[in-house]
Amino acid sequence: MEKRTIGRSDISTLPFVLGGNVFGWTADEKTSFNLLDAFVDKGFDMIDTADVYSYWAPGHSGGESETVIGNWLKTSGKRDKIILATKVGKPMGEGKKGLSKTYITKAVEASLKRLQTDYIDLYQSHEDDKDTPLEETMETFTSLIKEGKVRVIGASNFSPERLTAALNVSKENDFARYECLQPEYNLYDRQDYEQKYVALCRENDLGVITYFSLASGFLTGKYRSEDDLNKSQRGGGIKKYLDDRGRKILAALDKVSGEYNATPAQVALAWVMARPGITAPIASATSIQQLNDITKAAGLNLNSHAIDMLTDASSY
Repeated sequence: MEKRTIGRSDISTLPFVLGGNVFGWTADEKTSFNLLDAFVDKGFDMIDTADVYSYWAPGHSGGESETVIGNWLKTSGKRDKIILATKVGKPMGEGKKGLSKTYITKAVEASLKRLQTDYIDLYQSHEDDKDTPLEETMETFTSLIKEGKVRVIGASNFSPERLTAALNVSKENDFARYECLQPEYNLYDRQDYEQKYVALCRENDLGVITYFSLASGFLTGKYRSEDDLNKSQRGGGIKKYLDDRGRKILAALDKVSGEYNATPAQVALAWVMARPGITAPIASATSIQQLNDITKAAGLNLNSHAIDMLTDASSY
């Protein structure tokens, strides 16, 4: 497995990122520790979380995932073995949102405290904040980098226009720039990223770290009909994929999986990894069995015939 550089930064990662959204939510602390240890023991290095994970869960206030990761870092001593990515900006209660200097400055300290570390490798704007001037946001991030609290910055859920504007602000003012984009992208959800962002990322040498890389679990193949939707807490969000195109994608995944003696999840992730310009897909696991399955994708080199079959089956 070759490492891939994130944008023009000095950070390189293996082409698979472990999603931390489940830590402290659908994976308790003990399970999360086991998953993190196993992930690092396999030689992987990048973990993606956010301050807002898992604010949506009953009784949670946000920061649960970061807290679990921080506790793991403290007990394991493995900070130097990982690339730690988190995010800021999504609403976390009264007055806790956005990308203003005041809020980012408070939020980064809260994240660092929960993560029990003195620096974040990749700090990402979780969503755009049109109420704050881009100059203020980018200058704040630049200060955090100068202070050694953040190494590199990235963006998620920005429109192409606003991402372009942010890059221009950085260039014009000699501020740090977003080195990567985190978009939704998978075999089913292709159109938005491919039509709006591919050229922009290529022109600006931006890394691309994809989320919902398995379409909320649909591309694992365990959801074949509406009767399957009660198999997990995420089942309700999968109904939209059960159309003719979705079934065509599953059929292609089944065929390629059979040829490679792999699982649909491995093939779906390997397809994303093989796309030009992609740094790595993010996927999460709640068991060692799931982790063993999805991490094998990084060693699955699909030939052009398999890639073309999947690309054609998922055409829009």
